[in-house]
Amino acid sequence: MKNSDSVWAFVEAKREAFFALSDRVWDVPETNYEEFSACEEHARLLTQEGFRVERNVAGLPTAVMGEAGEGGPVIAILGEFDALPGLSQEAGVAEERPLISGGNGHGCGHNLLGSGSMMAAAAVKEFLAANGLKGRVRYYGCPAEEGGSSKGFMVRAGVFDDVDIAISWHPAAFSGVNNPISLACNELNFHFSGRASHASATPHLGRSALDAVELMNVGVNYMREHMPSSARVHYAVTDAGGAAPNVVQARATVRYLIRARTLGELLGLVERVKKIADGAALMTETTVRSEVVSGDANLVGNTPLEECMYANLQRLGPPDFDATDNDTALKFQRTFSPEDIAASYARFGIKPKKGQALCDLIYPLGSGDGSIVGSTDVGTVSWVVPTVQMRGATYAIGTPGHSWQLVAQGKLPAAHKGMEYAAKVMASTALDLIANPALIEAAKADHRERLDGNPFVNPIPDDVSPPLPESPNGR
Repeated sequence: MKNSDSVWAFVEAKREAFFALSDRVWDVPETNYEEFSACEEHARLLTQEGFRVERNVAGLPTAVMGEAGEGGPVIAILGEFDALPGLSQEAGVAEERPLISGGNGHGCGHNLLGSGSMMAAAAVKEFLAANGLKGRVRYYGCPAEEGGSSKGFMVRAGVFDDVDIAISWHPAAFSGVNNPISLACNELNFHFSGRASHASATPHLGRSALDAVELMNVGVNYMREHMPSSARVHYAVTDAGGAAPNVVQARATVRYLIRARTLGELLGLVERVKKIADGAALMTETTVRSEVVSGDANLVGNTPLEECMYANLQRLGPPDFDATDNDTALKFQRTFSPEDIAASYARFGIKPKKGQALCDLIYPLGSGDGSIVGSTDVGTVSWVVPTVQMRGATYAIGTPGHSWQLVAQGKLPAAHKGMEYAAKVMASTALDLIANPALIEAAKADHRERLDGNPFVNPIPDDVSPPLPESPNGR
């Protein structure tokens, strides 16, 4: 087989089509399980690129998969295309300027993520065909990463059962191999039911569901001192039972997002929170019902895959941003706090560099202290398939995640360059694996060793269904 680096030319040849795809997805930002336009755009380009396309993957109307090639190992390249609510923003403008008040926006760069992953898969497809090589590449277009945990539902449906290796990436401030640390999480609703009454005339006859919610929140806040320091618990009251203060609220709901370093820690912490809810119900003579909304497992690392991807990053070299890109990034950087910028460097274990606005290096393998982490449903995939991810620089250093500044940078030339850069690394990593069966076996052995004694438990129970909206236009 030719050197896998030669696939980079196939990536370059496809840049305009995939930059346009990313921009179209940015233009129509859609949230959890409502990504009908984005899914259609991805399915259309997969078809044009000659993939065998499957829709409604795992019963999810906005999930799509494209496969190409015959025989050999199956390499999955994972993409996403969901946006976030409340982050509408004009492109390229370094001041907060919503396009639609309260509208959605791509505040995590998933317009780039999905397009870059499909770009890599399309290049691998072309390379395999041009060189008469055995192997299959699959692009998985996954919806609802932002709190919807679609990959957990896809794992439960078995759509990764025959995959040998999974590869992905995420837009970031710096480029390198993703440090495989994330928090396992569960999102649950706690529905309290009580008894309504007149708050002045007969308060003694009422049993307040809202009181139960407030007592639960107090109890969980006291629990924080007695849980692992790496764990996180957040909540939002989603139904306060009504707006009338002279009525004892007969219903109230609070949603909890519970996170921990490992699946085992998470499951134990969830049970403790449930006990606090039961206690709040007991104190207020109400009843409580809990339901799981979503859940992600923590990431499982893989040393052979991480070393392979890092070697490809080293061969490609740092991202090629120019002076204009840097000047534009500086305008955005002036809107950040010093703490934002310092946190960005710390996350990747890099020494701050005065006047630097865009990444000009590849951060070392395994760098960063792992203290600034969130959750991802890629973690659930990593328990059933050896998985590796990279971070690709697409925005100014210090850009806060889930911010209008990140949305505004989503169509800039630097974002497109970073997307193409990530596609090259993922494509050559995939081809190194296809060419070297021993490397795939080493990755699988590493995976088995890490899971030995740690059985996988999907944090999404079998009886939980994804919150699917009705498809528009009958799709």
